[in-house]
Amino acid sequence: MARKIRRRPKKKLFVIIIVFACLLIGLGIYFSISNKNTVKEHKVVSKIPSYGYTLKSNKSSQYKKLFQELKETLTADKVDEKKYAKTITKMFIVDFYSLKDHVAKTDVGGVDFVHSDALDNFIVNAEDTLYKYVESNIYGQRKQELPEVSEVNIKSVEKTQYTYNDNIDENAYEVQASWTYKDKSVADGYQTDATFIYMHDGKKLVLVEVLNGEEEEEDED
Repeated sequence: MARKIRRRPKKKLFVIIIVFACLLIGLGIYFSISNKNTVKEHKVVSKIPSYGYTLKSNKSSQYKKLFQELKETLTADKVDEKKYAKTITKMFIVDFYSLKDHVAKTDVGGVDFVHSDALDNFIVNAEDTLYKYVESNIYGQRKQELPEVSEVNIKSVEKTQYTYNDNIDENAYEVQASWTYKDKSVADGYQTDATFIYMHDGKKLVLVEVLNGEEEEEDED
């Protein structure tokens, strides 16, 4: 009686290999998408504790340089308040008007310098105007072209009296400034000058009002 030869289950082995290969490909795609959709954490890289200012890793190189200038000014034996007002005005302009540096319409710049009582209204107003059409770039895939401030010019820094929420500051500061953008074609129609009013909150200067050129011309009439 002839002995039957048992054949190897080639078909089963082939199916297992295919399933395993599909699994590997699927995992590769999953991790690739996961890596693309991971939101990077931004660490605090520098602080000015006595004034409550912090610098995060996601800020532009221009802003980081200004932060270092601010740190040197505020840690000096005697603080030069005019220089202080100049520097935070530059920082505010670079951070607030450089829409390219922000990941969404809710990521409003310049908030570190705004008076705490005015902050909520400031953010709402920004989201409804300047930041209204900023597309999300949380995962770094935005293709929208947005303006980026290249240079800030401080025209004047003057002391003034200012009243806010029934608080009078006889040593408030009025700073007039103008700025330019890196790509003029992208920034066409965006604001390029304003007057900034700062009051004291203890030893800290806080922004309480921003007047643009049109508003100032209306007031003169």
